[in-house]
Formats: sequence, structure tokens, C-alpha cells
Amino acid sequence: MDVGAPAYGADDTGLICGYLFREGEAASPIDAERGAGWARAGADGPDGAAFVWLHFNLSHNAAERWLVERGGLPDAFFETLKDDTRSTRIERADDALIAVINDVHFDFSFEPSDLSTLWVSVDHRLMVTARRQPLRSVDKLREAVRGGATFRSTVELLEHLMRDQADVLVEIVRNVTARIDRIEDQLLAGMLDTKRAKLGALRRLLVRLQRLLAPEPASLFRLLQHPPAWMAERDAQELRQATEEFSVVLRDMSALQERIKLLQEEVAGQVNEQNNRSLFVLTIVTVLALPINMVAGLLGMNVGGIPLAGHAHGFWVIVGLVAALTGVLGWFAFRKSRDD
Repeated sequence: MDVGAPAYGADDTGLICGYLFREGEAASPIDAERGAGWARAGADGPDGAAFVWLHFNLSHNAAERWLVERGGLPDAFFETLKDDTRSTRIERADDALIAVINDVHFDFSFEPSDLSTLWVSVDHRLMVTARRQPLRSVDKLREAVRGGATFRSTVELLEHLMRDQADVLVEIVRNVTARIDRIEDQLLAGMLDTKRAKLGALRRLLVRLQRLLAPEPASLFRLLQHPPAWMAERDAQELRQATEEFSVVLRDMSALQERIKLLQEEVAGQVNEQNNRSLFVLTIVTVLALPINMVAGLLGMNVGGIPLAGHAHGFWVIVGLVAALTGVLGWFAFRKSRDD
């Protein structure tokens, strides 16, 4: 397999792509076995290799087995694979970094279920990423590497991944904002239709994104307070800045949630107002029909002594009385509605 080419699948080890990075040079493709060998050899290995990035597809049956047997990764990495806690975090495990990063699917369709997890293990020689579904952020990182981007360390590669994730979130926020703007315009034009359902779906999406993607501040604080010895101060500072940019996007998502909530309240208010108007019209019709129903019921009884039964103009007299009563009741009803 051409490990430098985009692919949904993987080779027989579950590797999607692998890259070898040298100081100041564009990355070159590498397979899993050679990548693990380069990482163990370190910067003093053949050709002065700096570090290696290996990206695996965990849906491949051989991927996790190869990582356990040949990857040389800390036990904490495999524990996170089995952990049900999927909150985004970066933690230190001995002399390595373990990151759990939630991301949107490559074919994201604005559904709350279109989220999956990327697991990352980082030390100064090797960065391993693994996922079960194609994800946007790691694909953007792969495209950047294929485009000739250079990296000085594994932490800078991780920092670039987090910035790519922030860019994906910015794009999502922009698309959601555009959708909300259209719904708001239609709402102001009096076109309710199914806008409440659309607003509810967007709000659920943002809530799920914020809950899963927001980094745990405590874990990042502990990491930056006691970074591994091999992490340069510059890398730690840029990692801190990347998480701060990520937090800005999450605050924008919170503002969007509040805006959607206000729109939902506006829609609910308009629906209640429409229901009240409908009930008012129904009440007016019932009140106006009351006199004729009562008179018809009384005069329709088969008993003696019906008034005006033998009068030549009895029908028109009854019609006049009914019209007068209806007019009086209608005047009272509309007067009360104007007072309200």
C-alpha cells in the first residue's frame, strides 16, 4: 500500500498512513514496521531521523494487536481505548502523553451521532493516532503533511492537530450560524413550518459537541505544570495557545446555544399567540351562534303555546330578535377583546 496516499482502509497491520520527519524537511512515507524501528532508533538512527507519525484504523482487526505487540506504547493508551469516558483530554503517562480527542466524522451531516474519538500517544520519537471512523481533523493534518508542511517535534504535530480540530469547529459554527440566520429570517417573515424541530436538532448538536469536545482543564493544567522532560518550553507554550483558541470556539458555541434557546422561546411565543387567536375566533363563533341555537331549540318543541305561531309576520319577528341578540353579544365580545 502507498502509505502516503489517502485511504479509507489500511494495510495488513491496520496502518492508514505513516510518515518519517527529519529536521527542516518534508515528511516521507513509511510503513508500520519501519516506523516502529525508526522510533526505537531515535534521532541517532539511520539518516538522522527525528520522529515518526503512524495513523491506524482500529476497525481493522490487526491494528490493536499490532500496537500491543510491536508499537511499544504505554499501557495507559490501551486503557483509554477501553474506557467509556470519552471527554477530550491530554494526560501524562510516565514519559509519554496520552490524548483523547473527539472529532466529527469526515462525512459530517450535522447529526449529533456524527462524532467519534481519536486516541493519541505521543513521546519525543513517536506519535501514534488511532480511530474507528474517518475523522476530519486528522485528515486535515494528513493533507498538511502531504502538502509539505514541516514539523520540529511530535508535540508540534499534536498542536497542529488541535488547531485543525478548532478550524473544523469554526467551520461548523459558521454553518450552524448560517442555518440559524435563515431560520430567524423565516421566523420574522411568519413562516414557522418545522422550524422548532430544526432548532431543536441544532441545539442538541451543539450541546453534544461542547460536552465531548471541550478539553478537561484540570488534565491540561497538570500537564503544563509538569511536562515531560523531553518537551520543549516552546512546544508547551504553543500547546497552551492551541487549547486557548479551542476554548474561544467553544465559547462561540455556547453563545449559539443561547441564541437558539431565545429563538425557540420566540417560536413558542408565536405558536401560543396563534393558538390564542384560534381559540378566540372559536369562542366568538360559539357566542354568536348561541342565540339562534337557543331560539331554534325553544321554538322547535312540539308543545302548545308557541309564541307568534299564528302571527302573519312571526318568522321575521323571531329573525329580528335573534339578530339583535347576536349583535349585542358580538359587541360585548369584541369590546372585551379590544380591552385585553
